[in-house]
Amino acid sequence: MSMFKYLAERFEFRIFLVVIALVILGIVSVYSASYDAQASEIFFKQLVWAALGVGVLLLCAFVPFRILHLSAYPAYALSIALLVGVLLFGRTVSGSTSWFNLGTLRFQPSEFAKVTTALALAAYLSRPDVTLAKVKHLFVVAGMVLLPVLLIMAQPDTGTAVIYVVMLFPVLYWGGASKFTLLAIVAPGVVAVAALLGTTPFFIVVIGMGILLYLTRENRIVTAAVFSLMVLVGISTQSIYEGLKPYQQKRIAAFLDPSVDPLGAGYNVVQSKVAIGSGGLLGKGYLQGTQTQLNFIPEQWTDFIFCVPAEEFGFLGAATVLVLFALLLLRGIAIGTAVKSPFASFVAIGICGFIGAHVLINIGMSLDLLPVIGIPLPFLSYGGSALLSGMMMMGILMNLYANRKEH
Repeated sequence: MSMFKYLAERFEFRIFLVVIALVILGIVSVYSASYDAQASEIFFKQLVWAALGVGVLLLCAFVPFRILHLSAYPAYALSIALLVGVLLFGRTVSGSTSWFNLGTLRFQPSEFAKVTTALALAAYLSRPDVTLAKVKHLFVVAGMVLLPVLLIMAQPDTGTAVIYVVMLFPVLYWGGASKFTLLAIVAPGVVAVAALLGTTPFFIVVIGMGILLYLTRENRIVTAAVFSLMVLVGISTQSIYEGLKPYQQKRIAAFLDPSVDPLGAGYNVVQSKVAIGSGGLLGKGYLQGTQTQLNFIPEQWTDFIFCVPAEEFGFLGAATVLVLFALLLLRGIAIGTAVKSPFASFVAIGICGFIGAHVLINIGMSLDLLPVIGIPLPFLSYGGSALLSGMMMMGILMNLYANRKEH
């Protein structure tokens, strides 16, 4: 077989090209965001991470498929050990003990744990004796996600923990979980948000969710228990809110209405919406964005990086980012459907779940559709650990394509 035929058959050019396009967009955006902020070292560090990321992607793309499967549980155990270790020996940055210091570099184990959690879940769910129709198997899956979530919450890093929970939903759906199970996972969170909005929204949502739970019920006792838990969460929300730290309360209040603290907790969201909205159709031009170049959003190269292409390249730039992510996720789902191995299928959906959760929450934050919880935009936001984690996932996805005929 010629090299051309080999690459055509085993190398996933579509994912590779989309990822490279996103990384280039990220480098361009990070340069713009740090250009007038006396933070040029940010750009050069991102270049180094991007180069390392391409190497990691290719390594994961060509590692023997069998090794991915065999290493799933050991890698997961290692990531849990690292999450415990960072709590004991890690560096505290902005109030969160999430980092190991490696000389001049920092390593965030919660990013590595995303990859290993996806692999471990896939290894378990692909076992022929496992079915999500059995409660004990459902609890094992939930426990495999809950363990890293609790360790990450202890850092504390609520934003990253939320990503794990959101990822679980598509994995359970792919694994054949019932509509009742999926609704039971979502309902408490929806009711909690409604409770923050007021008494009337709370009662409307509780009634609506109660009807849906009844229509999808599998067992009256279980249905009653889930409904009771849902109501209890809603009633407890206000007490929990009052027990939060002031800055956390301000973030929630700013999400519900950024205008209540436009110069404090709501500042970034207000400026983000101004930046995105002011871009118009074609944008203000590269390095010409006023919000970006005048540093209205502090450290814009991190969580609010989406504002840069939206302001400087307008609707066209924002749409390009969204289309690239849509292509990436659709291709990942297609691979999850096409592979012969159940393990590979679950890995693909787990990876898509993680990437999709990041994109949904990050852009939702920028548009004030979701609360600001410190979530980077994959491949675009500055940060070595997040970029390497994302590239590792993409390399594994390409590996699944190359070995799609393996059982």
